[in-house]
Amino acid sequence: MTVAVFTFVLLLGNVIRDILPLLVNRQASLATVAEAVGLLIPFVWPFVLPMALLTATLLVFGRFSADQELTAARASGISLMSLIRPILVLSMALCLFSAWANLDLAPRCRVAFVELRERVGIKLAVALLPEGRYVKDFRGCIFYVERNRQGQLQGVRAYLLDKESRVETAVRARRGQISEDKVGQKIVVQLFDTVAAVRQGDKWVSGGTSGEVTLEFDPNAEGSKGSKTKISDMAFSELQEERRTLVEQGVDPTPVLVQMHMRVAFSFACFGFTLVGIPLGVRVHRRETNIGVALALVLVLVYYAFIVVGQALATRPEFYPHLIVWVPNFLFQIVGAWLLWRANRGL
Repeated sequence: MTVAVFTFVLLLGNVIRDILPLLVNRQASLATVAEAVGLLIPFVWPFVLPMALLTATLLVFGRFSADQELTAARASGISLMSLIRPILVLSMALCLFSAWANLDLAPRCRVAFVELRERVGIKLAVALLPEGRYVKDFRGCIFYVERNRQGQLQGVRAYLLDKESRVETAVRARRGQISEDKVGQKIVVQLFDTVAAVRQGDKWVSGGTSGEVTLEFDPNAEGSKGSKTKISDMAFSELQEERRTLVEQGVDPTPVLVQMHMRVAFSFACFGFTLVGIPLGVRVHRRETNIGVALALVLVLVYYAFIVVGQALATRPEFYPHLIVWVPNFLFQIVGAWLLWRANRGL
């Protein structure tokens, strides 16, 4: 039941934003809409399964403790560890399923959904510098943009390449903008608050700071070499290939590395949530469903806070963002194991 509820909640936003216009504008049949919804379900499963398992665990063991069933089981010589063994096995099985969904199924379904949406005529507002991916459409330069709001850029990284397609200058800018020079028929990228680094042999030398850097490109002279798929929509094997390519070109692959570690780390969320949920359910000692749901939401927010921080620092390799995404797993598993040990002893 919790899986169904959370799947519906998380699907609702995507349905209203992407699928409802298909019906309103009469651009797709019911069969196409059903296919679109079916492709979105695996995409939300990696988020749904840990939340659903945590909520169900809190509700079941909260009621179990409130009805004194745990006391009756202990009086019969059955320990808490004996009772929860099947649930721990279930959580590990869901970890394996989440790993498959995170690393392969979900990104492939997301890509298939985007292709379906394009086939039925939905025009995507994709800027010349789409956010969240490495853009290689401009000869001699590779861009990575965190945010692109109608040409206003934030968190920009520009890598200027030499004749051998290796990075010779790396520029990081807090903000920027992209515009079109209709007279000269060129694309102009202006970067502000920039910090540059220049490669000298195998070392990087700081090029200092600059108020503004302007780059101009002729779109008619450029061959399209960019990645058509966002990093967040790539399968794990594609992420590995993308990282290998970026390393060979001398481009910082940290955003790809964060995505890879996040996929693997998030696959273990079910086990950590189960370890925390069982003793908390026993301690809460409440029958009310709303208490269990509220507690589950608080724990989910704590867990995702680390994921959000890791993603926000994806362009700051000095903070090791790919390791930050592992923190909630270790935190939940250590705290959960300790609480479970205390609950098993009846403390």
